[in-house]
Amino acid sequence: METKWLEWAQKLQAIAQNGLTYSEGPFDIERYKQLRAIATEIMATFSNVEHTYILDLFSREIGYATPKVDVRAAIFRDNTILLVKERADGCWSLPGGWADVGESPSEVVVKEVYEESGYEARASKLLAVYDRDKQGHPPFPFYVYKLFFHCEIIGGSPSSSIETEDVVFFAEDTLPKLSIGRVTPRQITRLFHHYRNPDLPTDFD
Repeated sequence: METKWLEWAQKLQAIAQNGLTYSEGPFDIERYKQLRAIATEIMATFSNVEHTYILDLFSREIGYATPKVDVRAAIFRDNTILLVKERADGCWSLPGGWADVGESPSEVVVKEVYEESGYEARASKLLAVYDRDKQGHPPFPFYVYKLFFHCEIIGGSPSSSIETEDVVFFAEDTLPKLSIGRVTPRQITRLFHHYRNPDLPTDFD
């Protein structure tokens, strides 16, 4: 029950967003704005995030509400995995980020690897598609699908970026402090399992 409030807020926000997208009557529009305000109140109360920040975040979402997509790259070398140190929180994550309109998921993950680590890569297999809310991440205002790709280095060299300050390969038993909003220890463990068992099918849900 501890994250039930998050589920309620996300669903209410989605209903409000869809209603505001398709409704034309002033009374219906006002009701959906009230519904969005309730979703904002729930999120602000339980997440301890400023009410005005969440309302602004929700208000900028337009069109039919669908999950956002986060892509991550799993790059292995000699039983180690590539992680980048995030400037935002000083913790470590797999290279990746939000999917961009106009690019396929594999194109985005290759771009993110280069921008965040300096390595040129090729996506070779989709390892997992996860519902973020079922993976033990901290609460987030929007519903998110996380895509994990196995990628292979084909060039480049390690370098920092405006988002990352270090690039290192780590063994599974020497992982640094992870940026839990981006990747969890359980996910890293599962990715190593895929690495050691390349014939495994793609995980989902």
